Amino acid sequence: MIKRSFFALSKHRLTYDLLDTSLQSAEPIAVPGSLTLLLPEEINSAKKALIGPGDAVKKGQKLKLYDDSTPYVLSPVAGTVKGFDSYSDDFGNTATYIMIKPDPPAKGDEQWAQTNLEKTLEFAAGYLGQIPGALPFSTLANPEYNIRTIVVTGADTDILCDTCQFVCTAYADQMAAGASILKEMTRADRICITVPENLSTKVDLDGFNILRTSDTYPSSLPAMVMKDHLGKVLSPGTCPENEGVCFIRPEALVSLARIYETGHPVFDKVITLIDKGGKKYRVKATIGTPISKILSCFNVQINERDRVIIGGPMRGLATYTIHHPVVPDMDTIMVQDRDVITELSDNACVNCGECIRICPANVPVNLLVRYLEATLYGEAADRFDLESCIECGLCSYVCRARIPLYQYIRLGKHELLTLRENA
Repeated sequence: MIKRSFFALSKHRLTYDLLDTSLQSAEPIAVPGSLTLLLPEEINSAKKALIGPGDAVKKGQKLKLYDDSTPYVLSPVAGTVKGFDSYSDDFGNTATYIMIKPDPPAKGDEQWAQTNLEKTLEFAAGYLGQIPGALPFSTLANPEYNIRTIVVTGADTDILCDTCQFVCTAYADQMAAGASILKEMTRADRICITVPENLSTKVDLDGFNILRTSDTYPSSLPAMVMKDHLGKVLSPGTCPENEGVCFIRPEALVSLARIYETGHPVFDKVITLIDKGGKKYRVKATIGTPISKILSCFNVQINERDRVIIGGPMRGLATYTIHHPVVPDMDTIMVQDRDVITELSDNACVNCGECIRICPANVPVNLLVRYLEATLYGEAADRFDLESCIECGLCSYVCRARIPLYQYIRLGKHELLTLRENA
């Protein structure tokens, strides 16, 4: 996360990048010699695992750790399980890496080939939960939500990013086919799509209700789209699903259409790589491919203390390893040179008021951060609107004291949720 200049950005008014038309196709990356699948479940040494090192897996095979496990991944290739490893995210949540060595001569999964592709949410949640674009089938199938409106994020939600715009222009027909399938699966009355108002490239989006979004950040974030285009203001602590709205990526519709057209799962993910100088590369990589493989293909060198960011500069997350795999919801990879990284600090707030003036949700950030620094998360929510934050990152961008406000807020929300779950 940065707070000021990034690739010559210096003004407090930030604008979204429009589609880079010089990148008219995505360059395929060869399947590497080892794939890593990220499974959101912790290894339990007291249980007997269903798979282990040396086990053969088939392309499209559903992999779970234990008999009673709900989370799963689909193997993108036929091959052999090399091993497991633990992974912790930035909040300390533990998941599992499953490493697979591809075996090109092996056949596909016979069980998948015999699977009847039912157009139901129950089937999709059980077999299609890991397709490129990460369609949230479990959310759509959740009886607590009455999803009647689906919004496709054709306008990218972070600055410098244009992957979603590219997918909309390159795969419009497949998006329309995927939207028809999804509408048949769900109870949605309408499917909308956000499109940048200044996008010059012609996009054929027949069948979608088009929402033209402003070029000013953060107008494309879900909370802003809800307010500006759907007339719904989210209450503190709620999400769009509570209002019957679900946001999805355009690539998820493309994947859905391809699966039902071919009868086989798909695993190639479209990603935009932004190097240290701001140059963009469009790639198509198999889920599980290490980031290092993509970087090496374009001769992007990583030096000590350089930063690799998954996502955009305002809301993206830095990864501590270049061996982090491509996952279904990864749209952008950015590399930031160590010499231009703005250092964060533990300085006290100087009460300049910049964070308050720029906050689109009118959160009193200067007061909020004092309670977050003191780990008073409940009081931060009750007195200073912690849960009203839409996590745009603008407060950190303008902070003169270089306080990591965005990180404090994300941590505060996480800790608040944990406190409530344990209450």
